[in-house]
Amino acid sequence: MRTSELLTEAAAEPPRDCPLCPRLVAYRAANRQAHPDWWNGPAPSFGDRNARLAVVGLAPGRMGANRTGRPFTGDFAGVLLFDTLLKLGFARGRYEARPDDGLELVDCLITNAVRCAPPGNKPETSEENTCRPFLTERLDLLPNLKVIVTLGDVSRRNVLKALGLKASAGVGGHGSEFQAGPYTVINSYHCSRLNTNTGRLTPAMFEDIFVRARALIEA
Repeated sequence: MRTSELLTEAAAEPPRDCPLCPRLVAYRAANRQAHPDWWNGPAPSFGDRNARLAVVGLAPGRMGANRTGRPFTGDFAGVLLFDTLLKLGFARGRYEARPDDGLELVDCLITNAVRCAPPGNKPETSEENTCRPFLTERLDLLPNLKVIVTLGDVSRRNVLKALGLKASAGVGGHGSEFQAGPYTVINSYHCSRLNTNTGRLTPAMFEDIFVRARALIEA
């Protein structure tokens, strides 16, 4: 990369020891002390920098990206997400729940609204606000972006705000679809164990979201 590209990329990805959110910094330090072999830092975006599809989650899970250093890798949510991306051609290789499994994303990039794992998997509003410039820059740096899939209504609201829109600019709920500036946003229930175990989200429902995304980017 040229120096200018490196500087721009740095604005889209927080540093490993990002100091901006005191509560998350303290939680990160506690995890480092208990598990020094874990990643224990902001989870960097993963995927194709020329992607037409972006998938935006809320925040890394403690046992997932906080442990492995790759979004949705190592916890239950990643199983359904990566299986679906593989099935729809947005990934190739094999997902084995570790960052060195060789899995590649194709025409797709995954990121989070909040990059550090929060206690109880629930970031505070102030932390969402503080981390939002990284999301704004990340989306701005995708030159071919057409479709954004948001995983959950909190992610949907954060994406809208990152694009300079009101959180109410697009309706919530699974399968909702709307324009946000130049992008089409499709909202899905989050692919968490809670949602899948209760039947709120089935694999077929989740797959339908990405079938629709594929149709939109190919249109």
